[in-house]
Amino acid sequence: MEIDLIFKIAAIGILISILNQVLVRSGREEQATMTTLAGLVVVLMMVAQKIADLFALVKDLFQF
Repeated sequence: MEIDLIFKIAAIGILISILNQVLVRSGREEQATMTTLAGLVVVLMMVAQKIADLFALVKDLFQF
C-alpha cells in the first residue's frame, strides 16, 4: 500500500482547512465553501484514479 497517497490526502486536507478558516474569518464564506469543494474534488479524483488502477489490476489478474 502506498503511504504517500495518505500523506498527500492529509496535506490537502490540512491546507484546505487552514484556507477555509482564513476565508471564513475574513468574511468570504462563499469562497471558503468553493475552496472546500475544490479540495474535495481533487481528493476524489486521486482516489478514483487509484480505484481504476485496482480494477485494471484485478482484470489483468483474472484475465477477463
